[in-house]
Amino acid sequence: MIASYDMMREGDWIEMPQYGADGDVIDIGLHTIKVQNWDKTVTSIPTHKFLSDSFKNWRSMSESGGRRIKRAIHIDMNSIRFLEDADIERFENFLLLRDYMQEKKREIEEYNAPVGDTELVANARRLTNIGTFRAYVVRYLRDHPKSHTGMTLMVRQLSPTPQGLPLEIYMFSNEIDWVTYEGIQSDIFD
Repeated sequence: MIASYDMMREGDWIEMPQYGADGDVIDIGLHTIKVQNWDKTVTSIPTHKFLSDSFKNWRSMSESGGRRIKRAIHIDMNSIRFLEDADIERFENFLLLRDYMQEKKREIEEYNAPVGDTELVANARRLTNIGTFRAYVVRYLRDHPKSHTGMTLMVRQLSPTPQGLPLEIYMFSNEIDWVTYEGIQSDIFD
């Protein structure tokens, strides 16, 4: 049954926490499946448990060629503000923001034109530092050489928490090797 449904193969990384298994399948037997855990211990699990209990097989991640990075940066909500003209001028010189700033500036000018009195904050659209930072992060990640271009990439705001406003990065690395992947993830967040 395990082989005919291709539920796992030797060499697959599986997780079955209820049996203390988190590592590579090293033997698939009629009665027992052995998993070498990452700490080099071996866990033996009755084969029938893989038919009755849930487990996670990471093979499709390996085959896809991409590994997910999902982490949030918490922004102090008291630091969020509208951009001043000097900020806009400065950000227009940032290579990763140049196109964004030009497009947003045009878009906001068109929106605000019929409004007239834009001095009242409620009457006009404005750029914020959080929106501009999010655009910068998106462009940085898209241009990153280890970003998987064929998979989802987004940067989004989550619901505020006591730690601040979470800005979540959701993307895929084009490297699946664990050590390499962790290095890429660290480089992105450093």
